[in-house]
Amino acid sequence: MRFGMPWPGRDVAPEAEQAGVGAFCAGDFVDRDAYLTLAEIVSGTETALAGPAITYAFARTPYAHATALRQLHAQAPGRLFLGLGSAAFRINRDWFGVPGDHPVDRIAETAGAIRAWLHAENGARVQYSGEYYSIDADVRAPVLGRLDIPVLLAGFNTRMAATAGRVADGVIGHGLFTRSWWDAVVRPAVARGAAESGNTERPLEYGWIITAVDDDAPERAIADARRMIAFYLTVKTYDPYVAHHGWQEPVAQLRSAFRSGDTEAMTAAVTDEMLTEIAVCGTTSEARKALAARAGSLPQDIGFFAPPSYLVSRRRRAAYARASLGLLDVIPATS
Repeated sequence: MRFGMPWPGRDVAPEAEQAGVGAFCAGDFVDRDAYLTLAEIVSGTETALAGPAITYAFARTPYAHATALRQLHAQAPGRLFLGLGSAAFRINRDWFGVPGDHPVDRIAETAGAIRAWLHAENGARVQYSGEYYSIDADVRAPVLGRLDIPVLLAGFNTRMAATAGRVADGVIGHGLFTRSWWDAVVRPAVARGAAESGNTERPLEYGWIITAVDDDAPERAIADARRMIAFYLTVKTYDPYVAHHGWQEPVAQLRSAFRSGDTEAMTAAVTDEMLTEIAVCGTTSEARKALAARAGSLPQDIGFFAPPSYLVSRRRRAAYARASLGLLDVIPATS
């Protein structure tokens, strides 16, 4: 595997790439656009892989996703990947004003329709027919040509993970993923999906690793990691994951604290076991030991050192990104 990180900005990126960071990823939120960030990544790096991990699948049409990737491919050929996430139902409905029902089936078609645009050859019609998308484009300008850009789906629960194996090139794991969740739930589901499609290639595995390293203030780094875990676990979509690990009681506590606005209690509800299974944090020495212990629980291809973002300033996130460079040699990189 190789290590990457969410885009740390132009100040940190050259140092990170030179140190051995092999991939940078971008994301969507109300104050940032994944493809605009991706444009900054490809212009500010030389060899690292680059892509959304993730972009909101339904916030754009398949055409818009593919067009952005085609333009960026001209600047970074062979370096791009696409990570798609379905987002929560209310985000699709209330933020984007688009349907959010049947997210698994819908994202499967989204991936297929994007591929129809990416694989289109000059002179051929771009066609895709499904329940949610119908495309029949006769593009006369000579601007196409097949692009084999890997498409991955953010697969947390079994059905989405199986869909990633069936219709995509692989899966992007959440920062909450543990060794047990990868091995007992996600990998078997992805393998089932790949088998259903007849795909003989091993599905790609990318994933996030909650990482907060600070030799001067390790307690703060640990607290930031706990708070990030707590914030993620307020989402009921992850209830099967919580039950799988037997963490119902602390999760009930942190959700109650979140509803009442008690951030300290929410953070404190994350147990030491949860922290150890999920995050890499503390001093550099502690983080190196934690990462080595988690070697079998990491994605096989790319692990993104992801600084906590919930109630963490941009400046501190950049400091965490730079500090994570001290972890790059813990696990030997493979191509």
